[in-house]
Amino acid sequence: MIRIFQVCFFVCAVCASSLAASIDPQALETGYRQMYNLDFKSAHQTFQGFEASHPEDPLGPVSNAAAYLFAEFDRLHILEAELFTDDKKFEERVKPTPDPRARDAFYSELTKADQLADRTLARTPNAPGALFAKILTNGLRGDYLALIEKKNFAGLSYIKAARGLAAKLLAADPSYYDAYLAVGVENYLLSTNPAPVRWFLRLSGAQTDKDEGIKNLKLAADKGRYLAPYARLLLAVAALRDHDSNTARTLLTGLSQEFPNNRLYKNELARLR
Repeated sequence: MIRIFQVCFFVCAVCASSLAASIDPQALETGYRQMYNLDFKSAHQTFQGFEASHPEDPLGPVSNAAAYLFAEFDRLHILEAELFTDDKKFEERVKPTPDPRARDAFYSELTKADQLADRTLARTPNAPGALFAKILTNGLRGDYLALIEKKNFAGLSYIKAARGLAAKLLAADPSYYDAYLAVGVENYLLSTNPAPVRWFLRLSGAQTDKDEGIKNLKLAADKGRYLAPYARLLLAVAALRDHDSNTARTLLTGLSQEFPNNRLYKNELARLR
């Protein structure tokens, strides 16, 4: 079975200079930092405030959906690196039991984001903000299906769609650095499958180039505004898979210092000592 570590595309907005003037990037940045620090109540309040002040912007509801998903990942211990460095443990993990209220709220926000993005794209087919929102809604749906519902192939179709949109957006404007995560995740994490599986994935249109994946994850980690911390976590997992404990320790130490309330970083560091 395909090991899909598509991990959350709870990417939001990108370089502030590339966004519409009405968007308050500081509010979004605050919400994401609250989320990374496991303060989900405050993150929801921040994103809901953004939605109220920007009712036509799909980045508000898709960011709030990300907070619901990340809270479920935390509650269910889904993002522990041990799961993703031990292939057998990942494949044999027990199917999580999702919170039905969180699930309903998650999908409700995704539906709202899609409707707003589609409305904008109907008027302006290549509107960058709307394209990016569609990248996020596809990625988040894929994450939920694969990592919570254990529907790997169904999740893969959304991840492929997100990567395709990201490639289109980045071809037009390479400064959307957070969007590189969508390309990096598919390439690197699908490259960890056995050769016959990679062949099948390439036939289905998926990208499975490990080096390309790492390069794109590093771009998101180094230059992304909202996704840099998450890209660093993915790079730490990649380092652990390559038995590079020094790189993993450096990345996790920085994350732990930046987000002291996040137990995940501390727990992963403790395993390295």
